[in-house]
Amino acid sequence: MEPSSAPELERLANSVIQPGFVGTTAPDWVRRKIADGGLRSVVLFGRNIVDLEQVAALTAELRAENPDLIIGIDEEAGDVTRLEAGTGASRPGNLALGAVDDLGLTESVARDIGRDLHAAGVSVNFAPSADVNSNPLNPVIGVRSFGERTDVVARNTAAWVRGLQQAGVAACAKHFPGHGDTVVDSHHGLPLVTASAEEIAATALPPFRAAMEAGVRAIMTGHVLVPAYDPELPATLSRRVLVDLLRTELGFTGLLVTDGIEMRAVTDVHGIDGATVKAITAGVDAVCVGGESASRETAELLAGALVRAVRDGELPYARLAEAAANVAAFASWSAALARSATPAALADAPRIGLTAARRAVRVARGEALPLTGAPHVVEFSPAMNLAVDGQTPWGVAGPLAELRPGTTSVRLTQADVDGSGDAVRTLGLAPAAGRPLVVVVRDAARHRWMSDAVAAVLGARPDATVVEMGFPGGEPLGAVHLITHGATRVSGIAAAEVLLGAAAVTAVG
Repeated sequence: MEPSSAPELERLANSVIQPGFVGTTAPDWVRRKIADGGLRSVVLFGRNIVDLEQVAALTAELRAENPDLIIGIDEEAGDVTRLEAGTGASRPGNLALGAVDDLGLTESVARDIGRDLHAAGVSVNFAPSADVNSNPLNPVIGVRSFGERTDVVARNTAAWVRGLQQAGVAACAKHFPGHGDTVVDSHHGLPLVTASAEEIAATALPPFRAAMEAGVRAIMTGHVLVPAYDPELPATLSRRVLVDLLRTELGFTGLLVTDGIEMRAVTDVHGIDGATVKAITAGVDAVCVGGESASRETAELLAGALVRAVRDGELPYARLAEAAANVAAFASWSAALARSATPAALADAPRIGLTAARRAVRVARGEALPLTGAPHVVEFSPAMNLAVDGQTPWGVAGPLAELRPGTTSVRLTQADVDGSGDAVRTLGLAPAAGRPLVVVVRDAARHRWMSDAVAAVLGARPDATVVEMGFPGGEPLGAVHLITHGATRVSGIAAAEVLLGAAAVTAVG
């Protein structure tokens, strides 16, 4: 059936776009498109958020135009937080939960996240990451994964989905068919998955199956090239991956949404408009538009590209109508899910995030004896990938200073270390003379500059304590080596408590 009018076709096109926008109140162009233009979804980012009360007012303003509007957010907790980007997350991320591997705890933490999102008026959370981080050099997943073992990731993914949806917020498992075995960040280039179909079926797909069995109704595609399924097109643009594998073989019937369509993995070759058309044509239902592409002009560019593609015969009208119908069905279901949340599921769970962070701390070397005196803390800070807000507070120095007055600290970047051969000595070692020294790293095994700097510190101070707040890899370092499995605010508090003897710690193995 062909569209009866140009306005009808434009409304269909708008309905499959999920735009972001700038500001902490609803822009007029967004409200008009919801009310009159067919827009059924929006996505919130850190730039839209001050606090829960403000977000709730914003979502109420948006829903005044459509009560069933889909409002999405990327709130993984852990290192990827939008609600707490300014303060640091009060709940640890997936790797910490996978390290504990207590499904009741995972479910409780996800339900706690869901409580905040439900109160804020969010209907779908683009989480959890169901990726198995089988490559320790992965630059973009890492601590966002429940771990490197498929079974751990699968069962914790299912628990996370259950917990979040008990609080009335829809989960969205990502990044299908798996972004864990890659060494390229899809924000900047096209990652390649070299595993065979059999290997992928055994290692990467089980967490997505588990999510579906747990009731997930949305899956986010990954901008990854998987030659085992399609040697030419990344998963987001591949019918072989989205329809033949996910829909037909795995039996998924819910909403398919893209990762940010502005990411270079798909735009370098096809442009943002071409990638949008190819994604919908391949079987995607909703195109997420975030990052720096949040504007009325971009939303209209993408909707216009879809309209032209139908007119030109590149995109079948029936496929666009099917995608729009799937968005509408998900909107109704997620609205009903929000209404179904019970008072028990929305009750307070005080400090569950800190409880989880404490349980995730491990000692890989030595004994975590209390530090005597006020320490000097040297934090080595890598550049963050674009999924992580680089302004979000993290580290051990702040919590230590609160618990132990007199604590001093310095944070060094690669530019600091490369720019002056004296930075490590003058800022790291000299202030620590006669005092305990704590070295904090984040993915040290992935950053040669960082591992070299740590080696230099330990060459002079082999008694130093090393705290790894990223994905652990390589040999334990220092006289004492702690692993927090994430760099959240609560992970820093948990590490500080262990260093001062205020909490017990579990040994690795």
